[in-house]
Amino acid sequence: MQSTAAHALLDQLLSQWQEVIGTDYVGYRNHCQRMITFCFALRNCTPEEQEKVAIAACFHDIGLWTARTLDYLEPSVAPAVVYLENRGIPSWVDEIRLMITEHHRLRATHNTTLPLVEAFRQADLVDFSLGMVTFGLPRTLIREVKTLFPNAGFHKGLANKASAWFIRHPLNPAPMMKW
Repeated sequence: MQSTAAHALLDQLLSQWQEVIGTDYVGYRNHCQRMITFCFALRNCTPEEQEKVAIAACFHDIGLWTARTLDYLEPSVAPAVVYLENRGIPSWVDEIRLMITEHHRLRATHNTTLPLVEAFRQADLVDFSLGMVTFGLPRTLIREVKTLFPNAGFHKGLANKASAWFIRHPLNPAPMMKW
C-alpha cells in the first residue's frame, strides 16, 4: 500500500487539530487515512480530487471535538470553509461541504455532477462498518488497510460519544444520519 500526497496532506492538516482532538487523535487520523485509501480504491481520482478527499477527510467529523456534539456535520463544515478560503480555493467549498454533510447518508447520493460525494460516502461506510459493507472492494484490501492504519479505539470512542448523547437526547439518537 503506497502512501500518497493526499495521505501526507491529511497528516499536515490534521496535526493542527491534535490538541483539540486529544486522546482520540490517532484513532481519528487512522480512520481518515483508511477513508482516503478506500475512496481512491473506489474511484480513480485525479490529483485535484485526491486533494479534495484529503481536505474533506480531515474535517468530516471534526465537529465531534470542536463543537463537542454528536450533531457535528455543520460544525465540521465551518473550519473546512475557512481553510478553503484561506487557501484561495473557494470554488471547492460546495463540493467539500457536500462531501462532509452527506457522508452519513444511508442511501446513495446519485450526484452525477459531483461524484466524489458518493465515493466519499461509500469510503466512510466501508470504514464505519468495519469492512462489513464493501461496495465491491476486495476484503483483502480492507484487511490490509486496517492493518496499515489500526483502529486505535476509534469505533469505541464513537460508541461512547453516541451513548452519552443518547442519554441526553433520547428522541434524537443519531442527528448526523440522513436517509
